[in-house]
Amino acid sequence: MGSPAKAPQTGKNRHFSQALRHAGAGIWAVIKNERNMRSHLVSAGVVVVVGLGLHVDLNTWCWLALAIALVWFAEFLNTVIEALVNLIVGQRYDENAKLAKDVAAGLVLLAAGLAVVIGLLVLAPYLADLI
Repeated sequence: MGSPAKAPQTGKNRHFSQALRHAGAGIWAVIKNERNMRSHLVSAGVVVVVGLGLHVDLNTWCWLALAIALVWFAEFLNTVIEALVNLIVGQRYDENAKLAKDVAAGLVLLAAGLAVVIGLLVLAPYLADLI
């Protein structure tokens, strides 16, 4: 007979490795469950390929990385807000729940728009050299 199933952890992490495992599980959950996050990953991959192809300098890489991270952070925050709202209100409609979800989605849209602007601004000189 095997040992009894381990109860889910509800307390603080005891070791740094445990914290890393939980963080990795959270990242994987967002990638696996959020279609928009997968779109952001593909977009980031395209930006990286373009940056490599254009041989951008370190300063440009920093701006591109910041823009990519901004969108990812916004998407993660959106996912957290959606999960918390769903936990609190369940399947019941609530105007404040809708507002929270809409604002969180708007945050992602604004972050993505800013990322596009940053990308165009920092890549424009490289693209102009191609023309």
